[in-house]
Amino acid sequence: MIVGTAGHIDHGKTALVKALTGVDADRLKEEKARGITIDLGYAYSDLGDGRQLGFVDVPGHERFVHNMLAGVTGIDAALLVVSAAEGIKPQTVEHLQIVDLLGLDRGIVALTKSDLATEDQILERMAEIETLISTTSLKGAEIIPVSALTGQGVDELKAKLLALGESRRGITGFARLAVDRCFVLPGAGVVVTGTVHAGEIKVDDHVLLTPSGLEARVRSLHAQNREATVGRAGERCALNLSGPRLSKDSVRRGDWVVAADLHAPTDRIDVRLKVLASEDQPLKHWSPAHVHLGAAHVMGRIALLEGDKLAPGAEGLGQLVLEEKVGALAGDRIVLRDPSATRTIAGASVIDPFGPPRNRRTPRRLAEVAALAAGDAEAMANLLRLDTGFVEMARFGLARNLRSAEVDRLLAEASGVKLAGFGLLADTLTEARADLVGTLKTFHETQADAPGLQPERLRVAMKKRWPSDVFRALLDLEVQAKTIVVDGPVMRLPGHLLKLGARDEELWKKIAAVLERDRFKPPRVRDFADEYHVPEADVRRLMRRLAKLGRVIEVAPDQFFLRPVVAEMIGIAHAFGRDFTAADFRDKLDNGRKVAILILEFFDRNGMTIRRGDFRRTVPAKLGQFGPAIAR
Repeated sequence: MIVGTAGHIDHGKTALVKALTGVDADRLKEEKARGITIDLGYAYSDLGDGRQLGFVDVPGHERFVHNMLAGVTGIDAALLVVSAAEGIKPQTVEHLQIVDLLGLDRGIVALTKSDLATEDQILERMAEIETLISTTSLKGAEIIPVSALTGQGVDELKAKLLALGESRRGITGFARLAVDRCFVLPGAGVVVTGTVHAGEIKVDDHVLLTPSGLEARVRSLHAQNREATVGRAGERCALNLSGPRLSKDSVRRGDWVVAADLHAPTDRIDVRLKVLASEDQPLKHWSPAHVHLGAAHVMGRIALLEGDKLAPGAEGLGQLVLEEKVGALAGDRIVLRDPSATRTIAGASVIDPFGPPRNRRTPRRLAEVAALAAGDAEAMANLLRLDTGFVEMARFGLARNLRSAEVDRLLAEASGVKLAGFGLLADTLTEARADLVGTLKTFHETQADAPGLQPERLRVAMKKRWPSDVFRALLDLEVQAKTIVVDGPVMRLPGHLLKLGARDEELWKKIAAVLERDRFKPPRVRDFADEYHVPEADVRRLMRRLAKLGRVIEVAPDQFFLRPVVAEMIGIAHAFGRDFTAADFRDKLDNGRKVAILILEFFDRNGMTIRRGDFRRTVPAKLGQFGPAIAR
């Protein structure tokens, strides 16, 4: 277990930790000189039976609350320290507020310097403390009079701390350590320290630093101040890291050491907010604040999602819009301080670490946030029953540090089925498939002379408008089941065939032969009309009907190319492997400058090439827009 101290300056936190562990947690020269704790200190108590207590000693001065917050978010239990000589002071209250906002419900109150107080004074202090903690997460915590000087109550306090139990942090998820210190050790290199919040970190593991994305390997590690091969959730660890771009200056307090699966820095976090009752003004929408998450400290804005004000003592939904990206996961606790960093104003628990930049106040989004606010199993079930109708499995698992097998199990328990990377209720999937096929059937019935619908037009024509990636998964399912047929650029039902009449079929055979023969410089519509003594309007109507069938592409007005030829030409352009000119392209096709430019302008319009002055280059992502080229 990791125990964190809390309390006012000079109330004996560091002295008490030394009495419990034998270790002076003040490590800085300035701390020794001034006699106060400025930064985080660490100490360990080895009980000799395999059990061990780790302590994070935090500063009590109001100027160093930001340092206190960097350490307290990684602890399992709080040791609230109050001087029997002085009683409750301002930082006693603020530190307790922070403990409460972090949801720490395990802790003990140490009434220090008890040798300087009478029995009546001690009883009076204990009564004051009971009243103070009665409305917080430490309600009912034991209060133990101690003296670091005489040793009074120290053994009892240690026994009570052990009785609180071990860390509750789970080791089933991916590894995640909050960095609160980084230094260089001669002969070893970069060392980071922090608390493992989830999973396990092993020697030789390859990890990432979040948010920077720097790669590193764990060369060696210490867990709870002992050399080890693995560090587990709930333990304080020191990791000796190596990496090609890693240095002391590239790692900072607030970074996370994570498994690659968890690297997803974010700057928009949907949360449940709780404003301190001690505030004398409501929290306003878009208020600036200091945001403390894990060991990170960044500036941000508080966007309220359910109104423009949140009263003191009230709770509500909000989104934190940060100036810098951080690592965050669902369930993380956040402390918010005012813009001048003089007082704590609110706390928050993360609901969705990947909040949307737009439409965050819409009823649909608020319903999603409310659904996500529950535990893993309930959140899965809630999401499946929303109007949105699906769960993005990878995103759900990432936000909650769940492995894919665990997400699959939650889906099955919620009576859901998996479609590609999405989870849906079985009934929802059945309805969606029927809607998809039914929409196409209705289109065929109302427009019998049309070959079918392009995918995007089919998506928006459905009764329920699915996001593009979900629709694509639904469409692929129907294509695999052969209930829908891909016919060139359109989708159609298997029984729907659009055939040309006998005269049109005969004319098309003649035109197709010419388009194949002169594939890079085909005749225009009027040329075919003159050649075969057919009205120009009839040839144009036929060619545009064939374009709907996906057999030809109208590259320029009244100039059609066979679809595979268009794919072949973009392949030729890409084969240059460099920026090229219209003259380069013309020479490859040997079709004349005018036609070559018409083709390139068509490529430009469709995003297959990008033009800069006299040069063009192809866009690899667009190469397959008209299908694969036919090898010749």
